[in-house]
Amino acid sequence: MAKPSSMIAMRNIIASGDFYAVPSCFDALSAKLIEQAGFELTFMSGFAASASRIGAPDLGLMTYSEVLDQARNITDAISIPLMADGDTGYGNAMNTRRTVAGFIKAGCAAVLIEDQLAPKRCGHTKGKDVVGRDEAYDRIKASVDAREETGDIAILARTDSNHTHGLGEAIERAQKFHELGADLIFIEAPKNEDEMRRICAEVPGCLIANIVEGGITPDLPMNELKDIGYHIALYPLTVMSAAMMAMTQTLEAMRHDGPRAQHIMDFGELRQRVGFDDYYEASSGYEATRRDE
Repeated sequence: MAKPSSMIAMRNIIASGDFYAVPSCFDALSAKLIEQAGFELTFMSGFAASASRIGAPDLGLMTYSEVLDQARNITDAISIPLMADGDTGYGNAMNTRRTVAGFIKAGCAAVLIEDQLAPKRCGHTKGKDVVGRDEAYDRIKASVDAREETGDIAILARTDSNHTHGLGEAIERAQKFHELGADLIFIEAPKNEDEMRRICAEVPGCLIANIVEGGITPDLPMNELKDIGYHIALYPLTVMSAAMMAMTQTLEAMRHDGPRAQHIMDFGELRQRVGFDDYYEASSGYEATRRDE
């Protein structure tokens, strides 16, 4: 189950009506860095987690057990709420019900369930399609049922139908998701600011913008996203992209025997951020575990 403080924080965030910028993590270390930077919650990006864990694109290749294991490692490492990516629920309504129950038990504070046709695709890449309305609604119903049976979790309902059926269909699905009990609503990949404004004007609930640098949706300043009416802005690739850029630059420098100092973190800060100091402090109370030198 989610830590009580984490779930309370998630519910308070949803109820507040305030705006939150949410950088996405992909493993326990990136989640720790996000918490250390002062952010109040994080989202486990399916794109980034797939790249990190299996070195493959976000095209439905990661299994449910792999995603769940990644989420469990993250919740063990942080105290802020984690929003997990449950993709399509990994099957029909009964599969979705089990999927959401698994994320509850893994300690997640929210889980995303979307209406894409399996195997799903990254929302800002080609080849995606959606299931019919009845199946889409069943996934959200099943998610709500899992919440009522297993324990509290916020349901993040996403539709990708703007891509295939137009914005009107996406808005109707989003409205129904809210009616069915979803806590957070996410229409993926609006193509311009006018579409974003229409979404915020016509869809009730706590609304999410998904900002992919170089993607389909305009990368508006955070204050503009707030003014339009969004409550949460997810940045699913920012942290991973920055990490990959740093790694490739460092590797290029090493390949040419160039200087590395400007690319790497001080060793003392590295140890501190990973948790060595916390470990030493906690272990100091156990005589046989202490290592003073």
